[in-house]
Amino acid sequence: MPYLTRTRQGPTATGFGTGLGVPGVAHPLLAPDEWNRLGRPGTPLHWVVLDVADGPGVQPDPHCLEAAGRLRNAGVRVLGRIDAAYGLRGFGEIVSDAHRFHDWYRVDGFLLDRCPAGREDLPEVRRSVATLRVIHEDAHVVLGHGTHPYPGYAEHADQLVTFSGPWSDYRWSQVAEWTADHPPERFCHFVHGVPRPHLEEALRIARWQGAGTIYFTDHSDRGSGRAAPADPWGALPGYWDDIVSRVGTGVSE
Repeated sequence: MPYLTRTRQGPTATGFGTGLGVPGVAHPLLAPDEWNRLGRPGTPLHWVVLDVADGPGVQPDPHCLEAAGRLRNAGVRVLGRIDAAYGLRGFGEIVSDAHRFHDWYRVDGFLLDRCPAGREDLPEVRRSVATLRVIHEDAHVVLGHGTHPYPGYAEHADQLVTFSGPWSDYRWSQVAEWTADHPPERFCHFVHGVPRPHLEEALRIARWQGAGTIYFTDHSDRGSGRAAPADPWGALPGYWDDIVSRVGTGVSE
């Protein structure tokens, strides 16, 4: 199997267990049950991303503030989603979004989504991350590359999203060799379109590839007809309780 490239240390060796990182949920008015379920005690969440309106929005949203506050009161880390547009958004726009997330929603950190991954983009991303840490001294910063970036990015973020895409690609994916120099808690995998019968296989791939934070869903990004691609992350997966149970008790070898 292509993803069986080398042996990784497991949670017992690193002291870090596999957990869930939720890359985004629909607005609390549209998905109140989703937000309530995320706050249930014992759910193995590393963090949940707050995306108000493709970012923080233009004014504070009391419904999002309340939903984020409930999660934070339950001990769940909340990250504000900032769109880097693969390097097309300017430094000022990114910093403005970060200030609004911090001031309006008291987030615990940031997901710099659609983050560029090339070596030539690293200085600007490094500058952005350094400023995010000035805005929020204890910010948890996740770089949402969605692929394996130039290795130098690992020096400047708490976590990197090294896979984001469909199950059809993930099941045959390979991990970059340089990731073996870092523990699993540094890497995240987001996979959509995972059928329930393949959930255990997906969990094993994540473990073998050394991803400590994961999110798998049976929803896909396929729109109907000529419609725009659907958002696979807007609703919790149909097997949410199953994946919570499997991750909460540890992934089997």
